[in-house]
Amino acid sequence: MSRFTLCRGLGAAFVLAAGLAGQAQAQAGKPACGLNNGKKASGEPIAIGAVVGKTGPDDFSASSTAAAAYFKCVNDNGGINGRPIDYVVADDQWNPETATQVAGKLVRDRKVLAMVGSSSFVECGANAKLYEQENVMVVAGVGVPRECFFAKNYAPVNTGPRVSATLVATHMARTYQAKKIVCVIPNIPSLGNWACEGAKGWGAGNGVAVETITIDPGSADATSVMLQAASGKPDVILLNVPKGIMVPMLAAAEQQGLNKKIRFASTTPAYNTDVPKTIGKAWDNAFDVHLEFMPTESGGPDNSNWKAVMNAYADKSAPRDSFAQSGYLAARIATDALLKLDPKTLDRAKVSAALRGVKDFRSDILCKPFYVGDGARHNANTSGPIAQVSGGGFKQLSQGCMTADEPELNDVRADEKRLGV
Repeated sequence: MSRFTLCRGLGAAFVLAAGLAGQAQAQAGKPACGLNNGKKASGEPIAIGAVVGKTGPDDFSASSTAAAAYFKCVNDNGGINGRPIDYVVADDQWNPETATQVAGKLVRDRKVLAMVGSSSFVECGANAKLYEQENVMVVAGVGVPRECFFAKNYAPVNTGPRVSATLVATHMARTYQAKKIVCVIPNIPSLGNWACEGAKGWGAGNGVAVETITIDPGSADATSVMLQAASGKPDVILLNVPKGIMVPMLAAAEQQGLNKKIRFASTTPAYNTDVPKTIGKAWDNAFDVHLEFMPTESGGPDNSNWKAVMNAYADKSAPRDSFAQSGYLAARIATDALLKLDPKTLDRAKVSAALRGVKDFRSDILCKPFYVGDGARHNANTSGPIAQVSGGGFKQLSQGCMTADEPELNDVRADEKRLGV
């Protein structure tokens, strides 16, 4: 069996089942959220939390910004059967101790019923045990380190940096016959080598050598890192870093003329409308990126609804990128689950059970249906297309989604078979 398969034509099938998103199209660009009845919710608020890395090496809060926009829209459209969502977002400052403190306040003091739209490089490892002990389910917008995908109560909507790196490395090897790849990753605990190990494992079985370089995200010198990555004369340098760290590295690579000698690739953080304009024409048709969701410019009803929600309820400066898509999806998943419950008897146990019961959630933003399930860990999204910087934007290089099937996902595939998804 091939370790990677290509899924085509899925978006069109999901459009037919996009439920609430279809209403957006019918309303000529107006956002459709929750009950979509145009009535402001005024009952007892429902506390929902999120932890994000807003201040630190990079602003990593786009997911919660989009989730907040969707919840505002829900509250303007009947809330959760009359009850508004009180969405509280805490900044962990990329610090595990701070992540523990702010999550503790949300879970124990604010008594949140769930965590939705979180995005952090450190909070999964710091708080996974807390969430399990307190029976709080997390539908995260963006999972990053290993713990985000290996915790019973943490279900990220995104693919994660390991799967994303594996997929883009596979693309680079197949498309450009790359035989040597250097993967650059922050030295954050449980991220470090792990996020590049999938690509390394795939490469070992397919005649591709993959080397990992770990960097300190707070003090890395871009020029030094790029020269180190290029020193072994690789065919590809794969950047598995946040956008705020990646852009200076590309500038340094261009200054050293490396873009003329080596092909560059990135995981999803590079997929942002600002990136092609910022890095300039030197990178046209020379920088390939894996997308954890369908392109932000795609015209499906749910993606159109995401844009409408952002335009109506988020600042103009708020990112309209993959991580904003993920926060929107996390909020939609949670809202759909909550609306199935009796609003008068909501408690943490019922909400957690409802979120674990999520199955066959469909959106044209996703390559495949999303699920949560009751497994020991969660990594439902393992797909995505490939795009390339071109003409001040991005062009999609394939019409479908590449899906990873690396050995670390064997238990996930077994869970999918057990759940019938």
